[in-house]
Amino acid sequence: MRPKKTILCVDDNEQILSVRTFLLETRGYRVVCALTPHEAIEYIECAIPGSIDLLLCDLLMPQMDGNELVRRAKQLHPGLPAMIVSGTVNAFDRAVCADVFLPKGASSPAEMIERIRILVARKRGPKKAPTSHPVSDSVATLATAIAS
Repeated sequence: MRPKKTILCVDDNEQILSVRTFLLETRGYRVVCALTPHEAIEYIECAIPGSIDLLLCDLLMPQMDGNELVRRAKQLHPGLPAMIVSGTVNAFDRAVCADVFLPKGASSPAEMIERIRILVARKRGPKKAPTSHPVSDSVATLATAIAS
């Protein structure tokens, strides 16, 4: 069984955070929640690079907006994919540091899950091609030589 992908979910609204956590956990993700960007930064600082598969945060939060959070997170973990969601559609131009921007209410939960799946897969990289084994290659070469 594959290990669960870890998503750091940050939102100052506990109700939204709870709904998002439920949505993600029922799809097989491990969710770490933070109510403030500062909690999230502390978690990221302590995390082993590569142990967080996605940062999912709100754009508008007190003390630090989601864009600044993503910028700081990517300084600490450059390969960390990030998705920003916002209640205001016209905030798109402010979410410049994220890999994906989704407006709340204008996108379905299914669309969010699909975008998350793509971002997590992109972080993992493409599937590796099956490698051939030297013993198998030697046997195949010997079989070809005998057949000729």
